[in-house]
Amino acid sequence: MSSLGPTFGRGAMTNSWTDIRNTDLAVVMGGNAAEAHPCGFKWVTEAKANRGARLIVIDPRYTRTASVADHYVPIRQGSDIAFLLGVIRYCMENNKVQWEYVKNFTNAALVVKDGFTYQDGLFTGYDPEKRQYDKSTWDYEIGPDGFAVVDMTLQNPRCVWNLLKEHVAIYTPEMVERICGVPKDKFLKAAGWMAETSAPDKAMTSMYALGWTQHSKGSQNIRTMAMVQLILGNIGIRGGGMNALRGHSNIQGLTDMGLMSELIPGYLNMPSDKDVDLKTYLSTRQYKPLRPNQISYWSNYPKFIVSHLKALFGDAATAQNDWAYDYIPKLDKPMYDVLQTFELMHQGKVTGYFCQGFNPLLAFPNRAKITQSLANLKWLVTMDPLDTETSRFWENHGVYNDVDTASIQTEVIQLPTTCFAEEEGSLTNSGRWLQWHWPAGTPPGEAKHDNWIMGGIFTRLRALYQKEGGAFPDPILNLTWDYKDPHEPKPVELAKEYSGKALADLHDPTDKTKVLVQAGKQLLNFSQLRDDGTTSCGCWIYSGAFNEAGNNMARRDNTDGDGLGTYAGWAWSWPVNRRIIYNRASCDMQGKPWDPTRKIVEWDGTKWAGGDVPDITPTAKPGEVMPFIMNAEGTARLFARGLMKEGPFPVHYEPFESPIPANPIAPKIRGNPAARVFADDVKQFATSDEFPYAATSYRLTEHFHYWTKHNRVNAVLQPEFFVEISEELAKEKGIELGSWVRVWSKRGSVKAKAVVTKRIRPLICDGKTVHVVGIPLHWGFTGVARKGWGPNSLTPFVGDANSQTPEFKAFLVNIEPTSAPGG
Repeated sequence: MSSLGPTFGRGAMTNSWTDIRNTDLAVVMGGNAAEAHPCGFKWVTEAKANRGARLIVIDPRYTRTASVADHYVPIRQGSDIAFLLGVIRYCMENNKVQWEYVKNFTNAALVVKDGFTYQDGLFTGYDPEKRQYDKSTWDYEIGPDGFAVVDMTLQNPRCVWNLLKEHVAIYTPEMVERICGVPKDKFLKAAGWMAETSAPDKAMTSMYALGWTQHSKGSQNIRTMAMVQLILGNIGIRGGGMNALRGHSNIQGLTDMGLMSELIPGYLNMPSDKDVDLKTYLSTRQYKPLRPNQISYWSNYPKFIVSHLKALFGDAATAQNDWAYDYIPKLDKPMYDVLQTFELMHQGKVTGYFCQGFNPLLAFPNRAKITQSLANLKWLVTMDPLDTETSRFWENHGVYNDVDTASIQTEVIQLPTTCFAEEEGSLTNSGRWLQWHWPAGTPPGEAKHDNWIMGGIFTRLRALYQKEGGAFPDPILNLTWDYKDPHEPKPVELAKEYSGKALADLHDPTDKTKVLVQAGKQLLNFSQLRDDGTTSCGCWIYSGAFNEAGNNMARRDNTDGDGLGTYAGWAWSWPVNRRIIYNRASCDMQGKPWDPTRKIVEWDGTKWAGGDVPDITPTAKPGEVMPFIMNAEGTARLFARGLMKEGPFPVHYEPFESPIPANPIAPKIRGNPAARVFADDVKQFATSDEFPYAATSYRLTEHFHYWTKHNRVNAVLQPEFFVEISEELAKEKGIELGSWVRVWSKRGSVKAKAVVTKRIRPLICDGKTVHVVGIPLHWGFTGVARKGWGPNSLTPFVGDANSQTPEFKAFLVNIEPTSAPGG
């Protein structure tokens, strides 16, 4: 999220699970922690029991999390930004601002360029044909000293604070009620509780998950709450933070390790075809400080990327060839995310697909399009421990997968893999903890470790290039592959590789006679990385996970040294075992903790010290160097500059399929104006005239995604596909509890059992009654559970403008009574 820095664009906890025990107020919005993260949710219950903390739950459904909340607020899905901008307005209007924090630790005082404006839902520079912005005015005024102009009095009408105040003025409690369907009194109660944490001795934590990310403006959902937290002074403190609750055991590790088309491990950027050489690539990534004395830690980017290239290509990466920079692919599009890839597949431009640990037929939007795309392939390889719907997309399963098998010519190769309980390695949890684990069982049948499969594919592929050559075989032939068994690299070998080592003796820059690290030894952490080819590191943020002290991820010391939930000896947390990111912000301008009872670090007169690793140079003086060291300003950003696709401030945009006729604040704009939309998919966006009900997807405690329908115990606990509707909608449509209903959208149709419940209530939005339809996602046509469908049969093929995460949480459907499937 660009409010805090580039590292958190994909979601991670700024704090840890165990730190939630220190909060005074937990706000669960965009998630359902009690059901989807039951083990982690215990820290909320500890905060309630031991600190008297309160819990606010803001959700379209009255969930199990809501059932233990002190205040439940119903809200229409897709309207979170309006609610949160209303909270910001409330804080400004009622002087509930942590002023010392805001003035010094955010960019509130920085002056924005003349020419930047906002009107009717759009910022300066919008091109409707391209659905893109010219962002040249989305920046600061630069003074004659080369630094951003600042007005610490906040009197300049062009300073960020005043522009934000003007921007949020429209989001009155009445407007929030109109857009969100939230009763005014419930909004004001929630806003009041949140605003109370602007006091330096109070803390609020934000807990969110896919309920925020799976929207066409999902990144801005998160950023808006980050802005709330910054205004309240709740980032970098115990019991505070922005805490993304990741859904899979290693989805955090997936993004950390760069398994996204536009990323390199450690949240480095994949070059584009405009980055013709390393110098050009680095010219836009070494951010020069925008304020005096600031660190701008991305100035170390050359060390990170050169060390990464050395890890990839070893001796073949030299200064003479730009450290083998030319070996890295260059993007000709911003990214090749799943939507882009399946669009190309649908067009017949992608003809082969490796599918490792995914089930796109149930996990990607508009299932009919996904089915046709897979049918266009020449070959499909699936790597999975289970028999997935994707592997069997070509089989006819009656109404549950009604395909013409004979017409599908895709060759499908299933490679059975192991599951997590049969493997050794590290898993990275939501709190950035890398925890090593060991196998608890032996793989069944022909199941093989993923490393064995990938190692075998690579060694065979390399042998073909060695024998037959190719247009440019160098990256394959020169890829470092010096594992003891090249056919199956071991997890420990890979861990050492991503943690980093010295390729030559590393001398102390201040004393050339002193060797800090001998050649061949593991690096202490990323502070020892060099850009001269003498260090190798696969993932700079993981550097230190496995150093000369050993495998730090395997540590299991559960001593709580400060009694505040740090547990510094348990496993290892990136970066450098730091448990709370930006923790220097937990202290005032003199370096003293805002709340001495929840001290993390403090300035002792010569250095920063405390119960956590300081997130700042240890000797950086508190009045000079600001806490947000990843940002060139040294501060967090209320104004995001040009780092967000749809604008430097968040705006309420309706979902592409909205249950109300128009966006109340920008009636001419449909959806997110900067979201990428493919031409054929526009035709399948519905209106509320034909599809009047607002649907959303969710998960159940009794199931885990699409895995546990293969387990009889889970299948018994939740045996059958259902949808949830309110008593009012059931009465209106003549639907009885337990009866069969048909739910359909402009893209597909499903049948389900109806659960008629008080947990969902109609909302009044812009004068219209809005009924919510809840659709869980755990059923398909493989496994031991009864056959069913997932919500992706109904969802639109469009994603967030920044991350391209599909909009699964807000779409339109219709519903009617029907007979049983096949009946």
